[in-house]
Amino acid sequence: MKLGILKTGAPPAPLEAQFGSYPDMFQRLLGRDAYDYEVFDVAAGETPASAEACDAYLVTGSSAGVYEAEPWIADLIAFLRAARGRAGLVGVCFGHQVMAEAFGGQVIKSPKGWGVGLHAYTLMEPVPGLANQTRLAAPASHQDQVVVLPPGARVLGASDFTPYGMLAYDDQPAISIQLHPEFEPDYARALIEARRGSRYADEQADQAVASYAAPDDRAALGAWISAFLATLPPARG
Repeated sequence: MKLGILKTGAPPAPLEAQFGSYPDMFQRLLGRDAYDYEVFDVAAGETPASAEACDAYLVTGSSAGVYEAEPWIADLIAFLRAARGRAGLVGVCFGHQVMAEAFGGQVIKSPKGWGVGLHAYTLMEPVPGLANQTRLAAPASHQDQVVVLPPGARVLGASDFTPYGMLAYDDQPAISIQLHPEFEPDYARALIEARRGSRYADEQADQAVASYAAPDDRAALGAWISAFLATLPPARG
């Protein structure tokens, strides 16, 4: 299967040198040899020639907001709409948000403020790849949130802080999640420290760093993404 990674952002430069890019993180999560990967730097204006260029696309996280008047964001939304039903779609964090915006939902900068640290969602139904789990935890790093559910989407997982945190689309092959299963705990902690005093006050940063002492469900979420990709049709022409 050919999996296109739509790169919409990058870690801070010192952290990217240590931990790799977002596409690198996803390849480690899903398995470097599991798919035929192709990376498209959509934030730099690179989009696939057509929806059929890959069997599925994974949209990464970004520090941008989907409501910003950036040409590449408008181009990405247009591409996602064109790819609807023609390729599988997976969205993570910004990817989760931009898919919701593209398909009729709404995203805002939340008055709740930053969600950072290890966050847990309650699962609303059995989810392929997650066995019998009813709760899952993974790194969070977001201020924007989906506040209007797109038509055709249903909530798979949620928390009080993030009511629309994990979605599946019934009208197309697409799933998304606000959490970051690709963030290894060492990277998540390093990112918090890089933003301490700017985005996060010390107390919030301390609590978020301490949260990573608990176990997470990153591997299970990777299995969820892989189980979804396994349901897609074989390679296109």
